[in-house]
Amino acid sequence: MKTPALLFPLLLGAAVLNAQAGAQSAAALAKVDVADMGIQTAREKKYPGSALKVLTNLRAGGNYSRQVVSYQSGGLSIRALLTVPTGTPPKGGWPAIVFNHGYVPPNVYRTTERYVAYQDAFARAGFVTLKSDYRGHGSSQGEALGGYYSPGYTDDVMNALGSLKRDGRVNAARIGMWGHSMGGFLTLRAMVIAPGDIKAGVIWAGVVGDYNAMMTQWSSPVPASIPQGVLNLRKTAVAKYGTPASNPKFWNSLSANSYLKDLKGPIQLHIGTADEDVPVVFHTALSRDLKAIGKPVQSYVYPGDNHNLSRNLRTALNRSVQFFKEHL
Repeated sequence: MKTPALLFPLLLGAAVLNAQAGAQSAAALAKVDVADMGIQTAREKKYPGSALKVLTNLRAGGNYSRQVVSYQSGGLSIRALLTVPTGTPPKGGWPAIVFNHGYVPPNVYRTTERYVAYQDAFARAGFVTLKSDYRGHGSSQGEALGGYYSPGYTDDVMNALGSLKRDGRVNAARIGMWGHSMGGFLTLRAMVIAPGDIKAGVIWAGVVGDYNAMMTQWSSPVPASIPQGVLNLRKTAVAKYGTPASNPKFWNSLSANSYLKDLKGPIQLHIGTADEDVPVVFHTALSRDLKAIGKPVQSYVYPGDNHNLSRNLRTALNRSVQFFKEHL
């Protein structure tokens, strides 16, 4: 069948857009240098965030409002799902939680379709919550380059924190952070980048090994949705700086695990022994290292449970909510 003549301009336009998107992605990848992941480098940056701009009012929860908002991160507009308790706030404002989701293919990610039950548990418990759509996810601007070898997602999380700190409804002295999987990696990084600003952290099935562990102990299948260019960031980094074994000083400078002594707030860790995506050793090693230096940590290991803690979801959520109530 011949393509109708009227479709040729549309097809040509789509081809041009795809080519432009590909060129933009290639340009963004070319600028990535894993050295920018350095913890000291991150500490020297500013993360002011911005006022939270309401884009869409959503159906309210049982005792909280829900809105799609945007905030600024490094010149980009980042979307997020905000919940705010109804009623009279406590003196100084509501406690708040920066909510860091795990890996979801950026092109299918939707603000209101992921982690609904998780975020709801904290919202119903009286916390302001802000779940960021990292750059390149959903309608957020920017390129989705992954969280491990490019600093963009870390910047977005830190600017989410900055946005909550400047919001008059929030008590800036009572902000915590929750992260799942890759979001756990971002949570641990944020807690050592700005240890005085994050009072407590909860990490579920977190990618919380150092770079040597990530490269040598992580053998889970790579999601087919990750573009090859993003996967190549690790190869490019190793080609330039060597492996963590051959150049430990460099790679340790990028890892939050090297800065655990700087943590100010307690951490609660959860993982299932049948996690198909993240090695349990990441969890157990971090728990061991925190205890060894006298840092407060709670560790929960769920026999036979999966990456999402599906069998123990309510128990894990209740423990997480109670932890934040005690420490925020």
